Amino acid sequence: MKQCWASPEPMGTTMACVTYTIGIVGGGQLARMMHQASIGLGIRTRLLATSPQESAAQVMNDVVVGSHLDEEAVLAFAKDCDAVTFDHEHVPTELVRRMEETGVAVRPGADAQVHAQDKAVMRQFMERAGFPNPRWQVCDSHEAFVDFAEKIGWPVIAKTSRGGYDGKGVWKVDGPDDVATPFQAMGGLADGHQPIRIIAEELVDFTRELSAIVVRSPSGQGVAYPISETIQRDGICVETITPAPRMSETRQAEIQAMALDIAGRLGVVGVLAVELMERADGSVVVNELAMRPHNTGHWTIDGAATSQFENHLRAVLDLPLGDPSLTAPAVVMANVLGGSEDDLTGALQHCFARDPGLRVELYGKDVRPGRKVGHVTCVGDDVDEVARRARHAAGYLMGDHNA
Repeated sequence: MKQCWASPEPMGTTMACVTYTIGIVGGGQLARMMHQASIGLGIRTRLLATSPQESAAQVMNDVVVGSHLDEEAVLAFAKDCDAVTFDHEHVPTELVRRMEETGVAVRPGADAQVHAQDKAVMRQFMERAGFPNPRWQVCDSHEAFVDFAEKIGWPVIAKTSRGGYDGKGVWKVDGPDDVATPFQAMGGLADGHQPIRIIAEELVDFTRELSAIVVRSPSGQGVAYPISETIQRDGICVETITPAPRMSETRQAEIQAMALDIAGRLGVVGVLAVELMERADGSVVVNELAMRPHNTGHWTIDGAATSQFENHLRAVLDLPLGDPSLTAPAVVMANVLGGSEDDLTGALQHCFARDPGLRVELYGKDVRPGRKVGHVTCVGDDVDEVARRARHAAGYLMGDHNA
């Protein structure tokens, strides 16, 4: 915290206001959008990025270049911050704990964050607490994996306990001949600091995927955003529809309450995204947790009274949380994935002329096939029309001019 000072001026006394610095570890688009939200709150943000070309590093002036795996770099970065938060969950758990031991307010802390970092730890917690889990088992050998699969039936999902994201570290295993694949591939996701194990999970027969985003402060205040339906392609979220269609208010409230309960039991500070699979009978199974602003919550920038990014920063500083309610009956966010269009800003000429109500966030990232380079959001009264608008804009920005 930077303290006030006063100096005499000809017209009176000038006071410099107290300012707070939040350190963000990780330089991706989530950090970029946290920085945007910090401006109106008068918060200083400090960034630890691996490169000055990273998305957030391009737009922030207090940037430290270093690795989130380097203990010396992380601790030196944190000591000048009032609080530290994260753009991703790949900082080793023990390094998060070391930051806490130095007296820095790390939010979320290690005891909570490990449940988003390590899927085995998360599954154990879900099982103990009675939250809906698929059948699962940690498998340290091919034989253990096959034994589990033979008991519950093929095919089975294999996941790495750590290191996976956006479809990486997840495999559908159809039979014994395919079991070697995840065991051979998991080394490529290792960070050299923490062991990775293979988890076998039942293949859940789900009809759609959902996201429940809640925010919790150190004081215990919590808010829940409306439940979103998420549409995935090749393990990557391509679209969210909020509120989730065909869901009663009662059912929505039940899922929100479950997400808030998880956040409270784990002591989460900031955003918690609970990714869910919904079966045909309406029951849900928890898929994964994330303890940071989440792709499925990007719609909140333009579709909620208070965005997930602002509420995350409010929680980190223990400020009262903002209203999470919708600004329109229907909100659709569509991700812009790298395609054949490399002049994204130029392509906005068409998008904005066609739809003045369109909202766009571009991340300043080089275009590569399938890479998240931005997102669009549309709001309105009719969900089908809102979805058409969002899909057209996202498609055009990906190079499909007939979208």
